[in-house]
Amino acid sequence: MSVATVPRSLRDAVGDIDGMQILGWDLDEPPEQQEAIEVVVVPAWNAPWITRLAELPRLRALQLGSAGHEHALRFLPPGVDLANAVGVHDTATAELALALILASQRDIPEFVRSQAARQWPTPRSRRSLADRTALIFGYGGIGKAVATRLKACEVDVLAVASTPRPGDEWVEEVYAAADLPSLLPKTDIVVVTAPLNPATRGMFDAESLAFLPNDALVVNVSRGPIVDTAALIAECSTGRLRAALDVTDPEPLPPEHPLWTTPGVLISPHTGGNSDAFEPRMARFLRSQLVAHADTGSLPHVVATG
Repeated sequence: MSVATVPRSLRDAVGDIDGMQILGWDLDEPPEQQEAIEVVVVPAWNAPWITRLAELPRLRALQLGSAGHEHALRFLPPGVDLANAVGVHDTATAELALALILASQRDIPEFVRSQAARQWPTPRSRRSLADRTALIFGYGGIGKAVATRLKACEVDVLAVASTPRPGDEWVEEVYAAADLPSLLPKTDIVVVTAPLNPATRGMFDAESLAFLPNDALVVNVSRGPIVDTAALIAECSTGRLRAALDVTDPEPLPPEHPLWTTPGVLISPHTGGNSDAFEPRMARFLRSQLVAHADTGSLPHVVATG
């Protein structure tokens, strides 16, 4: 019988699985049955024992609670598979992306400040979301979830992915990153949902941002380093561009960092997937992953091997 560990808060929800013993473990102390563990599910937040995974002699697979996986690669022992949480965070992250877009377009931060000051803002026309063109950079699960919500708001949606391909019910075509110079000038809102890798790191640098029209909004709900922070600050400081960021580079953002006070920038603290929908969705996903491992000896959705 194989042995797997899951975060203690999810143990009961995952339930029992034929052919597999499941232990509750938060990677916070030496585990039970250390010599027998084959699969480890990493808690979404704070797992100090991840640096000692090589001490598990029978470890075969590591399951993350996040969609991104680049942060875990350095902890992966040789020969161990790494799987990410495909689909678990799509809805919550897309919800936040839409909230950030609407807040920025309709000047919600201004209203919050006015309410705190007990002041009634002078009525004026505000930016719409309807009839805008949004470009989604990274058209995977989260990107598609964002597209569905934007289409419901009567937005024209463009999609860019690592590989160009025919479109779907939400977009007419999926473009390649090489097409960005021709797409960005007609884009009102850029939504970054791509994973961080060597190809996407720094994708939105000074050159790329310069292609965007005046008053365009840059939304990042993926990873901070995909957008060049210094270049973004330079564009927003003049009022030419705006930004809504759930992720930053660096992260967490130091108190003295100029991004905090840059005009036109709205920041949330990397909370896209952190909603109360996470645990039940994660429990269902983990059960399907662990059933597959019990049946086949391997996890689906492997993104890397040590």
